[in-house]
Amino acid sequence: MPILRPLALALTLLTALPAQAEQVTLRFQHYVSPMSASPVNFMQPWAEKIERDSGGRIKIELYPSMQLGGTPQELFDMVRDGVVDGAWFAPSYQPGRFPKVEALELPFMTTKSAEEASRAAWVYGQKHLLDDFQGVKVIAMQMHGRGIIHKRGDPVVALEDFRGLKLRGPSRPAALLLEKLGATAIGIPVPAFPEALAKGVLDGGVIPWELAPSLKLNELAPAHTDVAGEMSFYNLFLVWGMNQATYDALPDDLKLVIDANSGFATSAWAGRALDIGDAEGRRQMEQAGNAITQLSPEVTRQMHELGDQVIAGWATDMTAKGLDAQGLLSDARAAVQVTRDLPGARAY
Repeated sequence: MPILRPLALALTLLTALPAQAEQVTLRFQHYVSPMSASPVNFMQPWAEKIERDSGGRIKIELYPSMQLGGTPQELFDMVRDGVVDGAWFAPSYQPGRFPKVEALELPFMTTKSAEEASRAAWVYGQKHLLDDFQGVKVIAMQMHGRGIIHKRGDPVVALEDFRGLKLRGPSRPAALLLEKLGATAIGIPVPAFPEALAKGVLDGGVIPWELAPSLKLNELAPAHTDVAGEMSFYNLFLVWGMNQATYDALPDDLKLVIDANSGFATSAWAGRALDIGDAEGRRQMEQAGNAITQLSPEVTRQMHELGDQVIAGWATDMTAKGLDAQGLLSDARAAVQVTRDLPGARAY
């Protein structure tokens, strides 16, 4: 019997151990190169921090370039339905499904700093978007950095240069502005952009600096144009999130690890990662000898006027669909302004 008591105690401890030290592996998928700015400067460091903070009990596996299957347009549904545990998805890749997101994607709505804009995305999103993302535990809401016009041939320097161009448009608001400028906007996800350029399906497109190297735009679209001023020509809303049921099934202490690495500061981190990438992407395009142009203040002012027309048309459309368009616009602008007043984030 003296021998049996320690043996019984040991068995009891071994039975209890898995519940106390449960290990979880979470698969997160995204649609860009593993060497682009978000995976390098945010996703991988975030995954490593989760593992450290959990004492090794949570392991995050990252799958770039849609390695687990599906398309970038399907990523929200893949997360919500538990096909993957988490993902980085762009709601506007499904035009019309998430109309309230578009308030922050409208022309010249956000600053050129992805960190600032991502802070605004979290503030605005907490008020207006949580119901849209039911089934997903939102970890960060962010915007990418300044939208740049990339094209073959000569760079855009005047509004007339847009006429007749076939340009990639990543979202409905961006497409509306490109159409106002006289271009034909074609919705193509990031991974398909280089092939469309190489085959002549597109003359160019709008995309941030940080993706230019991984998409080989130094060769495929070596003329790059930015607008004048601090506000971005266009922007895209992005979400880093995980399946809600997967999160709910975690032990309480592991939920706290996820919670501690979610929210306003994490959104700012995700945006800051893209600012770093934008600076590096532009540097590489400069080193390649590409033509880099900034539109004059006067041409930018003309684009602002067309952007205002897009915003007015969007508001009319949203109001007809029963949304408080003016309230959404007011809250989007307020979120941008209040987060601009915080220290730290400045456009590169």
